[in-house]
Amino acid sequence: MEVVIAPAERLAVLAADAIEKVVRSRPEAVLGLATGSSPLRVYDELARRHREDGLSFAGVRAFMLDEYVGLPSEHPERYRNVIETEIASRVDFGPGAVQGPDGNAEDLVAACAAYEESIAAAGGVDLQVLGIGTDGHIAFNEPGSSLASRTRIKTLTAQTRVDNARFFGDDVDRVPRHCLTQGLATIMSARHLVLLATGKGKAEAVHQLVEGPISALWPATIMQMHPHATVLVDDAAASRLQLGDYYRQTYASKPDWQGL
Repeated sequence: MEVVIAPAERLAVLAADAIEKVVRSRPEAVLGLATGSSPLRVYDELARRHREDGLSFAGVRAFMLDEYVGLPSEHPERYRNVIETEIASRVDFGPGAVQGPDGNAEDLVAACAAYEESIAAAGGVDLQVLGIGTDGHIAFNEPGSSLASRTRIKTLTAQTRVDNARFFGDDVDRVPRHCLTQGLATIMSARHLVLLATGKGKAEAVHQLVEGPISALWPATIMQMHPHATVLVDDAAASRLQLGDYYRQTYASKPDWQGL
């Protein structure tokens, strides 16, 4: 696992660099897209590169991490709509290129199985963008999630619903209680994981992710087992890292050509 500590603006550039490298080297690449606050600067940077530098996503496919269950199709916080606003409509993805789990399916179990099959049929995800919750969840794999889990229905914890209430007018009662989410094993199947975290509120989760034991209590810790995982954090999110100085030194001495 590589840990990079830098200002938030720089982290977004680094993540966009990694995505651009994949897309330019493999125009039919498969990306994994996350929602939430963490990737917003990355999506802004990708949209800028598309607009100003000709970075094309015309042949790229993308899969979303998760989706709320039961939100109306037109709801602005339905993750399919969020992704459309934040990135899909700002670049040149082809029709149907961005897929997400169907949180309004009549048979949610079957929808989850179909989503897993779609990812596999696309050849798997080349680069997966991730954020992390204050309780260490990635996607909606809440504490206690199976480390071998696949796409499935999950019940959101009270903490996650409180954290996400800011997107629902600060009214936690409006936040759905259930979701469909890629499982931890699904995420771990991606060839490169790029996780972004900023702010002091993420410091304990980042500490556990990078330096804690692998545990279902902190689901993101499974990333320690991935052969190509990159953790991009600002100083505040890195404030609990015991080896923070070492991570800074390691990145400072890394050759420019090596990339993430």
